[in-house]
Amino acid sequence: MSNQPILDLHTHSNRSDGLDSPAYLMTRAKQLGVDVLALADHDTTDGWKEGFDKAKELELGFVPAIEISTHSDIMTVNGSRRISVHILAYRPEQNHARLVHELARTRDSRVLRAKRMVELIEKDYPISWSEITENIRPGSTVGRPAIADALVRAGVVEDRSKAFESILHKSSPYYISEHSLNTLEAIELARDAGAATVIAHPLMDFPAGKSVSDLPTNHFEEMVEAGLNGLEVEHRQVPEPAREWLRAFAESHDLFTTGSSDYHGVGGKVNELGENSTSVENFRRLLAASSGSDYYLPAGLEWL
Repeated sequence: MSNQPILDLHTHSNRSDGLDSPAYLMTRAKQLGVDVLALADHDTTDGWKEGFDKAKELELGFVPAIEISTHSDIMTVNGSRRISVHILAYRPEQNHARLVHELARTRDSRVLRAKRMVELIEKDYPISWSEITENIRPGSTVGRPAIADALVRAGVVEDRSKAFESILHKSSPYYISEHSLNTLEAIELARDAGAATVIAHPLMDFPAGKSVSDLPTNHFEEMVEAGLNGLEVEHRQVPEPAREWLRAFAESHDLFTTGSSDYHGVGGKVNELGENSTSVENFRRLLAASSGSDYYLPAGLEWL
């Protein structure tokens, strides 16, 4: 990798559940030797301009993106099961009317859901909705990480990870589901907005010893039919058996693959900027499949 550029295509700022401002995120990426960074906050484009401007100032490559919250109903041996699927949309048109509308609906749902979860949690732990809102930037996408941070500040848990493993886990009595787009509809909408679409950290919950024959192949094929372009394979939470299956699926369906950090800031997650990278060939395919918004490559990287 020493002679290859580091292309980290999945990071978050404090416009959603990251801890760094978009400008500081770009600064830290430059300091750590990242060559191209994609900002993909949850369900918002609010950080794009600040990130883009700072990246240009630093001569850092920049790709605008969104991580769209979606859901799918898949068939299993035990019947239908609803799962959460996150779709990375690269370079969508920022003012695409329907996309803007649907993202706003999801953000509004996140706020309502977070309030309801806090109402349940504050009965047993010393947190409050007012304390949470005082510690997030106005307009930022609210989610479970904001509640996790409140639990950390209250001394209930050591860090975000511990909160998600316990009080905020999907099996917890405090957990409430949220509104989101159907996955296939989200892919079609993002493609209509000029974006390249990639499944974020697919099969991250693939359990050890599970047979690949149990994977929802039909669902993946439906996503391809809807316009899916790629799979985020190189991600610390995607286990190696799943990566092998995903690489084979991508090759057989002419999809590109990406590698990313999913960085949320120091203390947000253990993920570090640049820990995974996307190949130049796959980066070119991503750019070719997207056209909705401008990206930036500094002099010396224009060959990408």
